[in-house]
Amino acid sequence: MSLLPPPILVNDASGLLDLVAALAPCAAVGVDTESNSLHAYRERVCLIQFSTPSADYIVDPVAFPDLTALAPFFASSQQEKIFHASEGDLLGLGRDFSFVFANIFDTMSAARTLGWPQVGLAAVLDAQFGVTLSKTHQRADWGRRPLKPGMLDYARLDTRYLLPLRERLHAALVESGHWAEAQEDFERVARVRPKPAGPSPDPMAFWRVKGARGLPPGQAAILQAVFDYREDQAERINQPPFKVMGETVLLALARRAPLTLDDLGAIPGMTPGQSHRHGRGVLSAIQRGLHAATPPAPIIEAPSDDVLARYERLHQWRKKRANARGVESDVILPRTTLRDLSQRPPRTLDDLAGIADFGRWRRELYGEEILAVLSEK
Repeated sequence: MSLLPPPILVNDASGLLDLVAALAPCAAVGVDTESNSLHAYRERVCLIQFSTPSADYIVDPVAFPDLTALAPFFASSQQEKIFHASEGDLLGLGRDFSFVFANIFDTMSAARTLGWPQVGLAAVLDAQFGVTLSKTHQRADWGRRPLKPGMLDYARLDTRYLLPLRERLHAALVESGHWAEAQEDFERVARVRPKPAGPSPDPMAFWRVKGARGLPPGQAAILQAVFDYREDQAERINQPPFKVMGETVLLALARRAPLTLDDLGAIPGMTPGQSHRHGRGVLSAIQRGLHAATPPAPIIEAPSDDVLARYERLHQWRKKRANARGVESDVILPRTTLRDLSQRPPRTLDDLAGIADFGRWRRELYGEEILAVLSEK
């Protein structure tokens, strides 16, 4: 690793145009991103790494956020973009820069398709190339500037070996007869799009706290109030909400409804520092909750017994198939496909073409079996 030339930092318009020119002749490019989800209220992509056969590039969108010139590269069906565990990267790039994607090769997905026992990038590179990835900057704040040289070197290693890893995985997929299957997964992940932004703040977000739906109405109103307080504070100091207060603390506050600063000391998980910083604000929020109208619970339509029965039969069939091959169950069929099959059961092989994320290869291999499973009583 010490013999590698330093990565090329791209942080202005001129550097970006040079990068676009360098990427243009490449049939395949390793790509990764670094985000600041552990250190900011709203996550953003803070670095984008590219590796070509001859150089490593690190784009700094914090210094230069207009990355429009990269859109044709990501959308190109002629150039392969190699990621490891691509879904989070693609969602972030789509959210922050409105990129759309084609021709993705996901090395983690490929390793899972092959049934490799360990599929994390560090484990795979160690096993395949004897390369040890440092974990020194694994939880770094990638949004802070200036970037230290060690951080840049750490970031570039996430893409440096993706090109040779792709070649090994491709050869193994072809040899094992699973190349078409892997391609279907690559195409599926390339279609992933970030969810449209909803209302901010979302007044129903507090219902996602684990245990919220089991609270009586009065306690749910308190939870909503302290949850909103935490969101306001997290946004004000630009920190993830969990760094202000954990969800278990919020739930305990809703259940116990403390009325004084001394009472806060008995709340499980609430530290003296949190009581000092947020005590009065939390108590005010509790008072608002005590006098607030009962918040309406979200309406969730429960699936019918027939849908549940079909899902369970498909789930058991998928599990047997996966065990026989030595892979995880969702390698056989994605969960989205299982759900759609159970909700809209097809009657014929032609009907299978309309099922979510059910590509041609899987339809031809599993179609008859799935129709038989769905027809069982």
